Amino acid sequence: MTERYQRQSFLGMDSQEAIENTIIGFAGLGGGGSHIVQQSAHLGFKNYVLYDDDIVTETNLNRLIGARALDVTASTPKLHLARMMILGLQPDANINGFACRWQDNPHPLRSCHIIFGCVETYRGRLELEQLSRRYLAHYIDIGMDVHGGPTIGGQVILSSPGGPCMRCVGFITDENITKEANKYGDVGGRPQVVWPNGILASSAVGIAVDLVTGWTKSSSTHLYRVYDGRQNTLEKPVQTPIPKICSHYDIESLGDPILEKL
Repeated sequence: MTERYQRQSFLGMDSQEAIENTIIGFAGLGGGGSHIVQQSAHLGFKNYVLYDDDIVTETNLNRLIGARALDVTASTPKLHLARMMILGLQPDANINGFACRWQDNPHPLRSCHIIFGCVETYRGRLELEQLSRRYLAHYIDIGMDVHGGPTIGGQVILSSPGGPCMRCVGFITDENITKEANKYGDVGGRPQVVWPNGILASSAVGIAVDLVTGWTKSSSTHLYRVYDGRQNTLEKPVQTPIPKICSHYDIESLGDPILEKL
């Protein structure tokens, strides 16, 4: 292990090699995604698949890591900011970036071991989880919102092939999918601030590092934590028991379909 990473040697003797060989994907490089990209580059991740079709605007400057005031004037793509953060720390990084929605070109995500979902809708999360199961990748979801009161809420969820999904843990339901669809997919200008994104993103990065290195010796195939901005807590939700076997994604249907010769 090089001197650069000696202070994270507790992750294991071969941890840095494992981190460098892991391919991570990002759907969304905004408030939460920009935090995860930055931390991943600091940790030594070198293989990225990035998606974002947006540019830096004035309203992004309160939370978009790496963005500067001049990026508003320049209409800098968020994808460019992510590239610069990664290459500034990992000049030899392998970056496949796409200035589009991931749905418009999902095939590159097939190579990923871990996919981070930093999207705003339940439908988008559901589609990303479905894709992750198909590609046999771990899916880590983060998100936050401000509700009446006001109260800041958010979540970080790990969904792994073969384990409980986001429906199993009660985060995605037919009710919230239908309610969202009735709004014609317009999520509007949701309130966003930098510190909840940072808390949720840091937790997501911690989950990813554990998946790659196994340093905590945890073998969990799922994790669900709820963020309360008033109490400044990130805890397990109060809920009914989570099934050990997912009933929404049949184990035989995981992975890409294979055509068998008759």
